[in-house]
Amino acid sequence: MKARWIALAVLVVAAGLIAVLATRPPAAATEVDTPLLGHQVPPVSGTTVSGGSFTLSALRGRWAVVNFFASWCQPCQQEEADLVAFAYQHRGPQDAALVGVVYDDSTSNARSFLSSSGATWPAVADPGGTLAVDFGVRAPPETFLVSPAGLVTAHLDGPVTTAQLDYWLSRGAEAMP
Repeated sequence: MKARWIALAVLVVAAGLIAVLATRPPAAATEVDTPLLGHQVPPVSGTTVSGGSFTLSALRGRWAVVNFFASWCQPCQQEEADLVAFAYQHRGPQDAALVGVVYDDSTSNARSFLSSSGATWPAVADPGGTLAVDFGVRAPPETFLVSPAGLVTAHLDGPVTTAQLDYWLSRGAEAMP
């Protein structure tokens, strides 16, 4: 009889823990330090997952959001709706531009992932991981904000939200001369 009560107590505690974990808000991105902060962004160029070519330097004069992602990454899947909303809200020709960089994923999987979510921004393939190394990316998602002058102004680790990106853009714009 005592064993049943202990088992029931363990079951109740486990159910409570599961309920807490299932109902808490998802993790959000946090600002992390990077040696790139305040320095020129590493060059980003290459073939996009749709077969075109892209170079980040073409966006000079605009804010850029460089997002490292993978189709297999759960936090990347979590942030995708916010990235789509952000890109839609910032679709003007002089507004912030979103750029994806594929992290340790196949081009076809990345293309399918972006297409299924409605993503319309360029996503550069990084087959050898060179771009990830240049940025110091350890695991997706990681996001870098780049000023119109090409300087890295923020590094966010984890799934970003539209509100976070807007906050960091406004903060960066206020710091500009």
